[in-house]
Amino acid sequence: MVITRNGLVVLGATAVTLSTIAVTSLGIHSQGQALFKESPKELLDEVWQIIDRQYVDGTFNNQDWQSVRRYYLSKTYNNKEDAYKSIREMLKKLNDPYTRFMNPEEFKSLQVDTSGELSGIGISIGVDEKNGKKLTVIAPIEDTPAFKAGLQAKDVIVKINGKSTEGMDTNQAVALIRGEAGTSVNLTILRNGQQKDFTITRAKIEIHPVKYSQKQTPAGNTGYIRLNQFSANAGKEMRDAITNLENKKVAGYVLDLRNNPGGLLFSSVEIARMWLNNGTIVSTKDRQGEVDRETASGRALTNKPLVILVDKGSASASEILSGALQDNKRAVLVGTRTFGKGLVQSVRPLDDGSGVAVTIAKYYTPLNHDINKRGIEPDFKVEISDAQRQDLWLHDRDKLGTLADPQFAKAVEVLHQELAAKSNTSAQR
Repeated sequence: MVITRNGLVVLGATAVTLSTIAVTSLGIHSQGQALFKESPKELLDEVWQIIDRQYVDGTFNNQDWQSVRRYYLSKTYNNKEDAYKSIREMLKKLNDPYTRFMNPEEFKSLQVDTSGELSGIGISIGVDEKNGKKLTVIAPIEDTPAFKAGLQAKDVIVKINGKSTEGMDTNQAVALIRGEAGTSVNLTILRNGQQKDFTITRAKIEIHPVKYSQKQTPAGNTGYIRLNQFSANAGKEMRDAITNLENKKVAGYVLDLRNNPGGLLFSSVEIARMWLNNGTIVSTKDRQGEVDRETASGRALTNKPLVILVDKGSASASEILSGALQDNKRAVLVGTRTFGKGLVQSVRPLDDGSGVAVTIAKYYTPLNHDINKRGIEPDFKVEISDAQRQDLWLHDRDKLGTLADPQFAKAVEVLHQELAAKSNTSAQR
């Protein structure tokens, strides 16, 4: 875990995720509730101070941040809900959907998410700044109710149970979407200019981030690994997958990051080190311009050729991993342009049991590419239609990761070329 005094560094693709950010205990103060009852302004000022010290934009979105503090501390607060409302109003001035306040119930829900099991529909959502700040599906989590219902990355959520999402933040959306297993939620989705209603039954969702198999392909004995999210246990499961496939003498690998919405910074770095012996993995830059750099540790588990599958649902930590391996020429990318989320948040517990996530840095690939709102272009572009995507991921799941999967088929073709080039190089020595 990357835990500091300032909290947990995360790279979730959304302002609030419904299932993808994994955290450990964040040490909420047991005496905090009493403190809050004595002075609601203490909490508001605590949030202000965190933003003042850490927020990535030193202009605070061209706000006079000192004046903002004076204004909100001059107000009278009769109860905690008044203070919560002012905190959200204050943070909205930053114009950053990823910096947000969570009341105790919302913050507890975040912690429940991190246990590896949750009750909900299984999607990551966020505010898409490129699309008029619409509430947008980042990616459905594989094998969840949302996934099986047919929700897709980039779907715009227009209504939740008939209520318009116009101006709704992700915390409010999460509160409406999440619920007890067995109950249902209705989402109105805008896709390709057309609206469609989905009634989805919530369920208990246990998430295992890694699935893998050995496949016989035209490239030979191939290791296929699918990584669904960068949770706390993703590193261990990835290590087990690579170790087992190495024991089976695979010739090369296809790593599938399609529809992977991200997760923890440390998890993406940990997994990158399993594939990369040397070189920079990622650098982050805070508002002072100070650079923190993560590098390989010389302990890669394999040096065999690697092809990575990406698409518009590959975000954040997925982009760190694919960008690191692409820039270091360790892997070849196949698919479509990634989502484009290059911001880092720190999650902080507050004294009353609530929490705040604050954008603290931007991250850059090893070749210093800023991918925020831009994404990463694959080396080999393979487009598939929404209809193909839906058939592949929902109706014909047995074809996923087979030669009937156009993007996987191209990955195998590229892997075959990589293996041939490696064989020729070895023969010339």
